[in-house]
Amino acid sequence: MTNISNRILITGSNGLLGQKIALQCLKNNIDFIATSLGENRNTNISPEQYTEMNICDPNQISTVLDLFKPTHVIHTAAITNVDYCELNAEKCQQTNVFASSYIWDACQERNIHFQFLSTDFVFDGISGNYSELDKVNPLSIYAKSKVDSENNLIQSSNKNWSIVRTIIVYGQGINLSRSNVICWAKEALSKEQEMRIVDDQYRAPTWADDLAWACLRICELNKQGIYHISGPETMSIFEIVSRVAEHFDLSTKSLTKTSSKALSQPAKRPPKTGFNLNKSKNELGYNPKTLEETLDLLI
Repeated sequence: MTNISNRILITGSNGLLGQKIALQCLKNNIDFIATSLGENRNTNISPEQYTEMNICDPNQISTVLDLFKPTHVIHTAAITNVDYCELNAEKCQQTNVFASSYIWDACQERNIHFQFLSTDFVFDGISGNYSELDKVNPLSIYAKSKVDSENNLIQSSNKNWSIVRTIIVYGQGINLSRSNVICWAKEALSKEQEMRIVDDQYRAPTWADDLAWACLRICELNKQGIYHISGPETMSIFEIVSRVAEHFDLSTKSLTKTSSKALSQPAKRPPKTGFNLNKSKNELGYNPKTLEETLDLLI
């Protein structure tokens, strides 16, 4: 990172990605302010580098933006629990759609670049290996909330935005409210807990540090438009867990294959996603780590 003149405001800074972006800002002397709902849970940052911000409150958003005067907002805050969103559609709409539009509106008024974090779930998963030009077709309320927010940007005459779509983000964080499939799998395997894992959903797990690098790289280069950022390999969820077991030499006796249908989850998932990363590699110099390259870094 070379552009230290940027001032980055991070939403959702208590989450895994928010923490990783803040950490890379610290390492690269990039001026930033971390924001989240409630108190700061990230002990890596000082009290001066954090302020509480409720993304559902337009007045509070305006106050924070005017106080800090960022050049870029990286909007990671969202409800990402897909089944919760399916069962709480109104709450999902408020947090994932309305709040994103409040921040985008405030950014437009102040000529601030708005970066929106989105998901592979915007696709229906019929073909997989999606490029930025492929047509979206959301299958769940969560996925539709992300598509609606994307469209709010895409259809705007103001193009001072970027959309970063990603897939299964994993890594270690501080005082996280949710785990992720890789960390959960490692812990459950080490305890030989019974695990029913789907083998008919295919994803490209993404190392949170790689994703954070790409988010800041887009800001550094002042890029606009949609970017697909994920891990380099697409595999079934069962294979992901199996490879975690193999890497740490853990028994797979407690592992059982199951189908998406058998789990009866409230929200429908796309069967196969994965991204074509050519644009991000060519324009950003993105070079993601493989699953095995990151597993020892989790310890």
